[in-house]
Amino acid sequence: MLCGRLNHHTSDEWEVPVSTDVKSGCPGGNARPRRSRLGGLVTALLLLGAPVSSAGAAEQGGAAGSPPPVTVPALSDWTPETGQYVYERGARLVADGRAERHVADTLADDLRAAGHGTVPVVSGGARKGDIVVDVSPGRAALGKEGYELRAGARLSVTAATEAGAFYGTRTVLQLLAQGHRLPAGRTVDVPQYEERGVGVCACYVHITTEWLENLVRDMAYHKLNQLLLELKVKSDAHPEANTWGYYTKDEIRRLVALGEKYHVSIVPEINSPGHMDPWIENRPDLQLTDSDGNKQPSRLDITRPEAFAYYTSLMDEYAQVFTAGSWHMGADEYMLGSDFAKYPQVLEYARAKYGADATPQDAFIDFVNRVHSYAADKGKKLRIWNDGLTGANTVPVTAGTTVEHWLDVATKPSQLRADGHPLMNAAYALYLVRGGFHSDTKGLYDQSWDPRSFEGEKLASREGITGAKISLWPDNGRGETENEVAEDTDPALRHLAQATWGPPHPDATYAQFTARAAAVGHAPGWRDLTRVPVANGTYTFRSGARSVTAEVERTPDGYVTLRAANGCLEVRGGKLTLNVPLQPGVEVSEQACDDANTLQRWQLAPVKGGYRLVNAITQMAVHVSDGGRLVQYPPDQRGAAVWKVTAA
Repeated sequence: MLCGRLNHHTSDEWEVPVSTDVKSGCPGGNARPRRSRLGGLVTALLLLGAPVSSAGAAEQGGAAGSPPPVTVPALSDWTPETGQYVYERGARLVADGRAERHVADTLADDLRAAGHGTVPVVSGGARKGDIVVDVSPGRAALGKEGYELRAGARLSVTAATEAGAFYGTRTVLQLLAQGHRLPAGRTVDVPQYEERGVGVCACYVHITTEWLENLVRDMAYHKLNQLLLELKVKSDAHPEANTWGYYTKDEIRRLVALGEKYHVSIVPEINSPGHMDPWIENRPDLQLTDSDGNKQPSRLDITRPEAFAYYTSLMDEYAQVFTAGSWHMGADEYMLGSDFAKYPQVLEYARAKYGADATPQDAFIDFVNRVHSYAADKGKKLRIWNDGLTGANTVPVTAGTTVEHWLDVATKPSQLRADGHPLMNAAYALYLVRGGFHSDTKGLYDQSWDPRSFEGEKLASREGITGAKISLWPDNGRGETENEVAEDTDPALRHLAQATWGPPHPDATYAQFTARAAAVGHAPGWRDLTRVPVANGTYTFRSGARSVTAEVERTPDGYVTLRAANGCLEVRGGKLTLNVPLQPGVEVSEQACDDANTLQRWQLAPVKGGYRLVNAITQMAVHVSDGGRLVQYPPDQRGAAVWKVTAA
């Protein structure tokens, strides 16, 4: 994965990466690419494929006719001026109001993390070389998230809101990532869509909080503002539901706080009434029963008042840690692999409530609408997926429910918009599935895809469309590691940022757009999670009386395999969920080595006294049982073994 984070330097040149060959050592934990020492503006022109008349353009710094500086999303409005802004020692952040101070404090943190030194935040008059943050509510034309940036003797960011000023500072960081001399000029930069997002199903499988923190930082750096998380929070009210894959409330509080700092709204989802097995597999009383008497662990029985009470109690518990103004209930694939005919009680429920002409689908919509009402009473707006809206209902979905459209079904986006539903584009074309379908980002870019292009219909205007998002799903949980998912997601994230903020095709070719993305790199504070703390070789791992001697070899995605005397260490056994052994207590054993088997990949996590050994897929750590067996457990259930590692 390209680092793109460039060194603090005082030369007259912008340094832009020209190779993906990386090594460790970037400020803020990023890898450092080799780079070309071309003049900054000349390099930017080369990246964009524009003609370059002479190297003297860099010295002119913003002469008439020079292109906009390189950012993602691209600046669609740029007025060049004569001169340049120089960031150097002694620069200050000038912020006079409370909102300005919030933005400046975050920028100061990020400048330090990016290796640009410690910059004081001050109030009062600005001087040459300062960065000025100004929130002026009277600048209504900038909207909720737009900003104006001026570069000259000083660098100034002006916005009508704190969020707008924050996004202006993301542009500042991207420019400083390429060098400390910026061409003089002015831009007014306003997003085209309100919601610009990423959806992550940290459902069933567990995704590390470090990975999610990287995602939040990179989202904000590229001006994305909404993260949907379908996940399980460990429940105090329903301990019977605490099968692995959960997050503790403290983990979520820390992630939400990071999102608030970086203006990323983290919207929680508990999928219902389908895909409920993570919550009700141990609650047969809440499971829908088919006509043959078979319980359905993935389907909530929407005809039972106890089921609604159970679901809303989970909503209340999530409200303890999530602060977003929206709640996503999923509402997708309730009858996946079956149909309502096998559940006659659903039709009976619908007719008893809505009359003889009611359909089973009306019972489903009734459940959605009751959740909508409950969420509204708590000050939350409801979001659902679109595939359950087949048109086979007589009861309408409550107006104002946001519909995230991913699948082409009978009820088209235009109809949803006409019915009063805010519409988000979550097209399947934007999906990345572990071990399965991956979005064709190059193809979408070449087609100038934008959020008006839904599955099955393209709308003529942006009216009623809130925005778009990419979606990450773990359908084959062992198909890829989360480090591989991060690498695959990177180009899709940057493309989505471009298509939702500004024009979808700012560069003539996709190669030029990816060069633009490489130039700005990753966000300050982004951590390289592919680093391995020990070199390849043979080591003895010792925890108490238990020891294992194994050959350690780094994998391309930044984990290690452990080849012991009788094979490679692997988690194997127990019930598989999404092709992954997710039960605590499953044994770690030596199996025939297979480079493609992700269950044989391990993370060496440094801790006091040694290392924890964490499986790359299950995200459970190795525990040594009383009998000396190696078994996996979540970190809050059994203490992970601490391994002292010595060269054998």
